[in-house]
Formats: sequence, structure tokens, C-alpha cells
Amino acid sequence: MSVHSFTIYDLYKRNAQLYKDKTAILSGETRVTFGDLWDQVNALAGELSSRGVCKGDRIALLTKNSPAFMTILGAAAALGAILVPINFRLTAREVSYILDDAEPVMLLFDREYEELLAELVSDFPSIAKQIPFDSQQISPFPVVDRQTPFEEVAASDPLVIIHTAAIQGKPRGALISHSNLLACMTQTAGVIGLDSGDIYLNILPLFHIFGLIMALSLMQVAGENIIISKFDPKEVNEIIQQKKVSIVANFPPILNQLLDEQEKGGFDLSSLRHVVGLEHPDTIARYIGLGFGQFWLCYGQTETMGLTCLSRHQERPGSAGRSVPWVDMAIVDEFDRPVDRGKPGEIVLRGPLVFSGYWKEEELTQMTFRGGWHHTGDLGRLDTDGFLWFMGRKAQKELIKSGGENVYPVEVEKAIMEHPDVEEVSVIGVPDPKFGEGIKAVCVLRQGAKVTEQELTAFVASKIASYKKPRMVCFVDSLPKKADSSINREEVKALYGQSLV
Repeated sequence: MSVHSFTIYDLYKRNAQLYKDKTAILSGETRVTFGDLWDQVNALAGELSSRGVCKGDRIALLTKNSPAFMTILGAAAALGAILVPINFRLTAREVSYILDDAEPVMLLFDREYEELLAELVSDFPSIAKQIPFDSQQISPFPVVDRQTPFEEVAASDPLVIIHTAAIQGKPRGALISHSNLLACMTQTAGVIGLDSGDIYLNILPLFHIFGLIMALSLMQVAGENIIISKFDPKEVNEIIQQKKVSIVANFPPILNQLLDEQEKGGFDLSSLRHVVGLEHPDTIARYIGLGFGQFWLCYGQTETMGLTCLSRHQERPGSAGRSVPWVDMAIVDEFDRPVDRGKPGEIVLRGPLVFSGYWKEEELTQMTFRGGWHHTGDLGRLDTDGFLWFMGRKAQKELIKSGGENVYPVEVEKAIMEHPDVEEVSVIGVPDPKFGEGIKAVCVLRQGAKVTEQELTAFVASKIASYKKPRMVCFVDSLPKKADSSINREEVKALYGQSLV
């Protein structure tokens, strides 16, 4: 073991040594101390090892938020295996793609998804090796003898593959190392000022980089993670009031619904000192107006651990925050040349938060890392004080951010084009008062065809995850074209990009 080594597994060990009897995880009636978590991690790691899981092997995981997630992550870290958490909202076809891409040697899943996965086993013999578990915790296994160490794992070794939204219709696996996570956790905790007295309520899914980083940031300072499997505004208000939750992460419409319920029920949210994420300015103002909390603006993506900018809202309202300590950020033009402060361009960055690359996509990785910078595909500008102002996305990486979920228009378009009555389609993001950004499909039908909006959205939901289906469908006679006969997206937006109501 290197004298400089420290991994996520070492974090679990450290907390067990220093905070053995302190609550690490609370979920319903289930309480797990840091000592319990350490024992569970080692027991599961021993079981996985006995079943042939080795360093570098992929372990697929399908579950809603549960204490078992954190145990499985720790066991993967112990073995040097790579965890592949799967979005539980995906269809069987989308899950199938991820399994085919990651080639896991083992599948762990909540029994809730037994039926969905049963139909995939014949297509993927490797996932015949399975460990089902209930919604609270992985089945207990004998604690492994720690005199027999697992294979040596370095901080630079990969720990997680998170599949990003489907650019060009194909999800890409972002390969994330122990050191990536540790760097982001450490500075997130430091910038916000978290300590062992903080309590984080896991509303965001743990398969999402933002949800995972926030949970691990609390572990970094030996704080407490309260884990819930679904968001219910009234229940969350009750938990915050009863358990004195001090921090939550947010994507629209979470905070707005939380505040609406708080007003109806008169809940005491005075313990909630921090909300981190994205939100409409009016909702941020409502929360800050309660007089006890800070809203933290942020910017990031899966490839950069989710949090590369992080600042208090009042420092620069409307911005995406200022870069965190271990991020070198710049704005470049279409030729990758730096632009002057205040001028727009592509956001590029480098530092320990940048992921290891795309799984089995060497050419794409080299392109993304060209010139010694990670090219985000996002557009923005830096003001004179270094605050980032997000300005959208480059055309080839156009993305719709709906309720915190990333949706690439091309993936939705591919699903719509499978419908035999659709001739052409352009999917665009439009303002949505509930989810921040909504999905709208502008379609041209084949001559003589008749399809309703409801029929088409139901068809899309049968092909891809329901959250990716259009919330509005507009049928037109033709779509605007460029000189090369391709669809002119900007003109489509100009003609049909009005807000969803």
C-alpha cells in the first residue's frame, strides 16, 4: 500500500475508528452507526470476493435510495471494483443498454425490480450472478477476516461509472475515481462549512452524481445521512422538523413544493441552514426570506463531480456561482482560444474534479480533453469577479435540464421517429414553471396520418424513461431547414419555444 494512498474505503474505516457509535445513516426505523457500516461493508466485500468479484470488475446496482447503496459503494471501494448505479426510472430497453455497455460480473438489486430484471437475464448471462436485497439493507453476511487484505487499491483507480444523458442518442459512461470523489467531497464540505453536527436529507437520487457527492460530503465530516426512497413534500417537512435536518440538495420543483407545504402546515424549518442546487430566483427569495438559511448556487456536470462552482446566492444573484478551490476554469472560443473576461464562449476546466474519461470511448475522451482542458460543451461567461454566468449549450451538446434530469433532444427524437406516422421531428427545451425546463416536440406527420398528442407521448414513454417524454407536442406542416437541408433548431425554438403552461 502506498504511503500516499487514501480511498473511499479508507474514509469508511476512518469514520468507524473515530465515530464508531455515531449515527451514519437513518432510514425510517433503520439506524446504522459508522461502526455498523464498516462491518457491513467488509462483510459484503468478503461475500463478493468469494463469488469471484475482483479489482476492475463492474458491479451493476439497481435500487432507489436506501442504506444498502452506501454499503455496496463501500464494498466496491474495498475490492477495487467499479460500481455501475442504474437510474431506476429507466425502461428495460435503457437498462439493457447500460448492462451491455458496462458488462458487469454481478448484479445487485432491490427486489422491487425483480420482474424488470428477470426478462434481461437471458440476454446478459453475466448478471445471472445476483444478490437481491430489501429496501433497507443488504442481507447480512459473515464479517471477513481483515487479516486477509483485499487487493491493493489506489486513489486513482476507478470506483463508479455513471451513465450521462444520451448525446447523439447514446449514453456515455463517465468513469469516476476515488480521488475525483474525495476532492469534490472535501472542498464541498469546506466551502459550505459542514461538520459532524450536520444532517443531510437525501432527496436527490444516489445514482445521480449530485446526490452521491452530497451524501459523501456528509460522510467526509462524519455527519448524518437521512435516506428516503421518494420525495413527498409533507413527509420531508416532517422529517426536517423532527430530525433537525440542516442541509438538502435541490432541483426544481423540490424546494418550491417544500415551501408550499410548509406554508400550509406551519412546519418549523429553522434547522435547514443550507439548500444547494438550482432554482428559480422567486423560490430562492421565498426560502431566504424565512430568515435562517443560505441558498448555494452551483454549476457542474457528471464529468466534473457535479460541483465545480459553489457560492452563496446573495454573493451574485442570477449567476452559477464561482469556481471552487481545486478548479481552474476558463472560457474559450470555437478555436479553443481564451476570450476576455465578460465575453461568452465554451466553459473549459481542469483539476482533480475532472473525471478519468468515458468508458470504452478513447477517441471521445481525447476530444473532450484536448489542449489539456476538459471541454464541457456548455456556454458561459466569467464576470470581472470570476462568477460564472451560464448561457446554454453548444449545438452538438444541446441538453434539456428538466427537474434535475438530463435529457438530450436527439434521444427523444430517435424514440419519436420509431413511430410509423412521424415524418420529421425537432425536440426543444422550453421554459417550464414547474420543472425549470420542459420538453416539447415539434412534429411533421406522414401524409394522411393522424396521431394525437396523448398517443405520441405514450408511445415515447414505452421506449424510453417516462421523464424523457415530451410534455407538449406540436404538429406542423413543415420544419424550418438550413441550406444543407438539416433542421434549423434555432429557428424551431424561435417559432415554437414558448413556455409550457
